[in-house]
Amino acid sequence: MEPSPKRLQAGIISRIHLENFMCHSNLDIEFGDLVNFITGQNGSGKSAILTALCVAFGCRARGTQRANTLKDFIKTGCSSALVQVEIKNQGEDAFKHELYGDTITVERRITESAGGSITLKNSQGRKIGSKREDLREIVEYFNIDVENPCTIMTQDKSREFLHSGNDKDKFKFYFKATLLQQVDDLLNGIGKQLQDANGLISHLEDSLRPAKKELDELQEKIKNMEVMEEMSQQVQLLRKKLAWSWVYDTDRKLDEQHKLIEKLKGRIPSCQAMIDQNHHKMEKLNDRLAAKKDEISNMMERTSEVRRLKEDLQQNLSMAVKEQLELTGEQERINRQIENMVKQVRSLERQIQEMHEQYQQNTQAEENEMEERLRELQAEVDNANVNIQRSKEEEENMRQRIAMVDNEIHQISIQIEDVDKSNRDISSRIREIQMHQRNKVTAFGGGRVTNLLQAIERNQHKFSIPPIGPLGAHVELEHGDMWAIAIETAVGRLLNAFIVTDHKDSRILRACAREANYNHLQIIVHDFRRPRINIPNHMLPQTNHPTALSVLHSDNSTVLNVLIDMGNAERQVLVKDYEVGKTVAFDQRIPNLKEVYTSDGYKMFYRSSAQTILPPNKNVRAGRLSGSFDDQIKYLEREASEAKLKAQQGRGQKRAKEEDLTDLRNTLSNMKRRRMDLERRCRSKEFDLKDVKKLLSSEANGADDSNLDDIRQEISKLQDEIQEKKALLAKVHNRVKEAGTKANELKMSLENLCDSAKAEIEALAEAENELMMIERDLKEAGKDKKHYEGVMQSKVLADLKNAEAGYRELEHSCQESRRKASIIIPEGEIEALGCIKESNPENLSAELTRLTERLKREGQRFPESIDDLRMLHEKKERKISRKLHTYKAFKEKLEACDKALNVRYGKFQRNATLLKRQLTWQFNGHLKKKGISGQIKVSYEEQTLSVEVKMPQDASSSSVRDTSGLSGGERSFSTLCFALALHEMTEAPFRAMDEFDVFMDAVSRKISLDAIVDFALAQGSQWIFITPHDISMVKNDERIKKQQMAAPRG
Repeated sequence: MEPSPKRLQAGIISRIHLENFMCHSNLDIEFGDLVNFITGQNGSGKSAILTALCVAFGCRARGTQRANTLKDFIKTGCSSALVQVEIKNQGEDAFKHELYGDTITVERRITESAGGSITLKNSQGRKIGSKREDLREIVEYFNIDVENPCTIMTQDKSREFLHSGNDKDKFKFYFKATLLQQVDDLLNGIGKQLQDANGLISHLEDSLRPAKKELDELQEKIKNMEVMEEMSQQVQLLRKKLAWSWVYDTDRKLDEQHKLIEKLKGRIPSCQAMIDQNHHKMEKLNDRLAAKKDEISNMMERTSEVRRLKEDLQQNLSMAVKEQLELTGEQERINRQIENMVKQVRSLERQIQEMHEQYQQNTQAEENEMEERLRELQAEVDNANVNIQRSKEEEENMRQRIAMVDNEIHQISIQIEDVDKSNRDISSRIREIQMHQRNKVTAFGGGRVTNLLQAIERNQHKFSIPPIGPLGAHVELEHGDMWAIAIETAVGRLLNAFIVTDHKDSRILRACAREANYNHLQIIVHDFRRPRINIPNHMLPQTNHPTALSVLHSDNSTVLNVLIDMGNAERQVLVKDYEVGKTVAFDQRIPNLKEVYTSDGYKMFYRSSAQTILPPNKNVRAGRLSGSFDDQIKYLEREASEAKLKAQQGRGQKRAKEEDLTDLRNTLSNMKRRRMDLERRCRSKEFDLKDVKKLLSSEANGADDSNLDDIRQEISKLQDEIQEKKALLAKVHNRVKEAGTKANELKMSLENLCDSAKAEIEALAEAENELMMIERDLKEAGKDKKHYEGVMQSKVLADLKNAEAGYRELEHSCQESRRKASIIIPEGEIEALGCIKESNPENLSAELTRLTERLKREGQRFPESIDDLRMLHEKKERKISRKLHTYKAFKEKLEACDKALNVRYGKFQRNATLLKRQLTWQFNGHLKKKGISGQIKVSYEEQTLSVEVKMPQDASSSSVRDTSGLSGGERSFSTLCFALALHEMTEAPFRAMDEFDVFMDAVSRKISLDAIVDFALAQGSQWIFITPHDISMVKNDERIKKQQMAAPRG
C-alpha cells in the first residue's frame, strides 16, 4: 500500500456560511480536508456554493457568469446578503500565523445600495483588515485563482469546457493552468520595458536631431550671407536695365498705337458706304409704300359698297327662310287638325250606324249570338291568363340562366387574373434568374449582397481574416438539378449566411451590413484554421441513399465544416419519392439519421416516437444552385407561353359567355314585350266582355233619339269647321309658295354678287400682303442704317479719338522716361550690356522686386556677422559630440538586455515543450484506466490545443479520432482526463468542480468517479465535487465526505 500523501493544513476551506445569498436564506456547510461530494436535486442551491467561493475571493459578478452585479446575488425580498468562508491556516505554510492564528475568515457583505464590503478576521473573530489589497495578498500567497477552471470549475465553465470543441479554449485552459501564462506575461512585460527603454533612446536620438539641424542652419546662414553680396550687385544692375527698358517699351507702344490709328481711319469709308446704301434703299421703299397705299385705298372704296350689299342680302335671305319655315309648320298643323276632325266625323257616323243596327237587330237569334260571343270572349280571356302565367315562368327561368352565365363570367375573370398574376411572377422569376446568370452571388441575397460585398471590400483592412460568403456562392450541386429542391429545403437557410473567424470580425461585418442596408444578415462564427472534419463511416446514416453533404461540393473546408456543424448535412438523407422517403424515415430505423428529404421537397423525421411529415414549402427557390440557368429560363418561358395561351383561351371563353349573356338578355326583353302584349290583348278582351255584358243587360227595344240628334248636330258643326280650316289652308299654302320664291330670288342675287366681287376681294388681299412686305423691308433697312450709324459714332470715331489721345500721352511719357533714364545711366553704356531693347520691363520689375525683398528678408534673418556665426558653429559642434558619445553607450547596454531577454525566452520555449510532453504522458495515463489511448497536440504559434483519442474498437486501425467524433460520454471522459492531467501540473490548496459528469453515461461516470477520487486522494489537496447524479457508486472512505443538499421548496 502506497503511503498517504502529506495533507495540506493551510489554504483549504473548512466552512462556508451563507445568509440571503441567491436561493439560500441561511446555509452552513463544513468540508473535509480531502474529498468532498455535494449532491442534490436541480434548484437546491449546489452551484450557489461555488459562486459564493468566487465572490468571497474577490471575483467580479460577471466573472461568475451568474449575474451582472453583486446585488443580483441578494435573495429576492431581502436587502443584503452575507458570505463567510473559513480557511485553515496551520502548519509550516501558514500565512502570518502570529496575526491570524489557525483560521482566517473572509467575510463578504453585499447590500443593494453600497455594493459589497470585505472583512478579514482571525481565529478569535477579531477584524484584521478590510481592504481589497489585504485579500489579494492572501489569495496570492495560497495561490488561489478562482477564475482558473483548474481551481474552480463552475457549472457553466464545466458545460462549456466539457462540451466545447474549440481548440483555442483548451489552449487557454492549459496555458493558464501551467503558469506559462504568468511567465509569458512576465517576459512580455520585460519586453515592454525594453521597448520603453528603446523609446528613451529614440527620444535621446530625437533630441540630437534639433541640435544637428541647428548646426546645419548655422552653416546655411554663413552660405546665405556670402550670397547676399552677389544679390546686391544684381539689384543695382537690374535697376539700370529697368530704367531704359521702360523707354524702349514705350517706343514699341508708340509704333503699335500709330498702326492702330491708321487701321481705324481705314474703317470710316466702308462704314459710311453701308450707311448711304441703306439710306437709298429706304427712299425707294418709301416711294413704293406710298403708291401701294393709294392703290389699296381705291380698291377698298370699290369693295365697301359690295360688302354692304352682301350683308343686306344675307339678312333678307335669313328672314325669308325663317318665314318660309314658320308658314310650312303652320300648314302642317292645319292639315293635322283637318285630319282629326274628319276622323271625329267618321267616328260619329259609325256610332249612328251602330245605334241603328242595334235597334233593328234586337231579336232572339241575335241574343243567342251575343251569348255565344260572351262565352267565346270568356274562354279567350281565360286562355290569355294561362299564357300570361306561362310567360312569367319562362321569364323567371331565363333570369336564372342569366345569373348562372354571369357567375361563370365572374369565375373566368378570376381565373384570368390568377393566370396573369402567375405570368407576372414567371416574368419576375426570369428577370431574377437572368440577374443570377450575370452574377451568381445575387442568387443568395439579391442586390443587397453586392452592396455588402462592396462594403466588405472597402473595410477589408479591419478584418483579421476576410469573411466567407454568401455560403451558397462557394457551393456547387452535383448530379444536375435532381436534388435542387431537396437541398434548398434541407440547408437553404444557410446559403445566404456569411462566415467569420471570431466575434470581433462579426461586429465589423454587422456594421458593413448596416452600411449596405442588409438587415437580418445571418453571421456564423467559425474558426477558419480548423481542418476539415473527417466523419467515420459508422457515424454516418447506414443507407444507400445519398446525403445532403454527399451531393454538395466545395473547395473551401470551412464551408463544409459549417454545413456539418450548423446544418447536420451529413445526417440528412435524400430520396427520390414520397413512399421511399416514408420507408427510410420510419420503417428502417437507420442509425445516425436525422431527417429525410424527397426530391419534390417533403421533409420527414422521427422524434420522440412521433412521425412527422412536412409538405413542400411553396416559397422555396430551387434554382439557386443550378448548373444551367439557360434550362431554367427556357422552362419558365415555356410556362409563360402556356400561361399566356391559357389567358387568351380564358378571354375567348369570357367573350363567348358575354355574347351568350347578351343574347339571353335580349331574349328576356323579347319575352317581357310578348308578355306585355298578351296582357294588353287580355285587357282588351276583358273590355269587350264587359261591353257585351252591358249590351245584354240593356233594353231590347227603343233607341235614344235625343242622343242621335246631339250626334248629328256635332257632325254638322265639325263639317263647318273643316271647311273653314280648308279655306285657311289654301291661304297659308299660297303664302308658303310666295316665301319660297322670295328666298330663292334673294339666294340667286347673293350668289351673283359674290361671284362679281370675288376678283376684287382677292386683288385687295394680295395688295395688302405686298404692303406688309414693303413695310417689313423698310423697317429692316432702317434698322441696318441705324446700326451702322451707331457703329460709326460709338466704335469707329470714338476708338479713333481715344487712339489719338493715347498716342499723344505715350509720346509725352516716352520723352519723360528717356530723360530720367539718361540721369541713371547714359544710353551708350546701357547698349553695351546688350539685349536691353528685347527685355520686358514687367519681367525686369518683378525680378527686381523679388531680389529686393529677398535681400531685405535675408538682412533681417542674419543680423550677425560671419565671424560670430562661425564661432557659434564650432561651439555647438563640440556639444553635439558629447551627446553622441552618451547615446552610443546607452545603445550598447540596451542591446545586451535584448540579448538576455532572447536567451530567457528560449528557455521559456524549451520548458513549454517539456510541459507539452508531460501533459501527453499524464493524459495517456488517465485514459488507460478505460482502455483508451490518445495524444494532445499543442501549437504555441496558433494558440490551439487539440485532444485526439483512439477508442478500443479502433485498435485494429491506426486512425485517431477528434473528440468531436466521439459520443457525449466518451468526449466528457477524455476531456476529464485532460483536466486531471492539468491538475497534476498545477498547484492550489483546494479545487472545486460542478457537474463534471453531466454528459457521461453510467459506465463512463463510474470510471470517471473512480479515477477522479483516486487522483484527489493521491494528490493530497482538498477537492469539492458537486453533481446532481447519484454518487452511491463512490467508494466509502473516511477521507471522503458526502453531503446531500435539501430538496428545493415548491
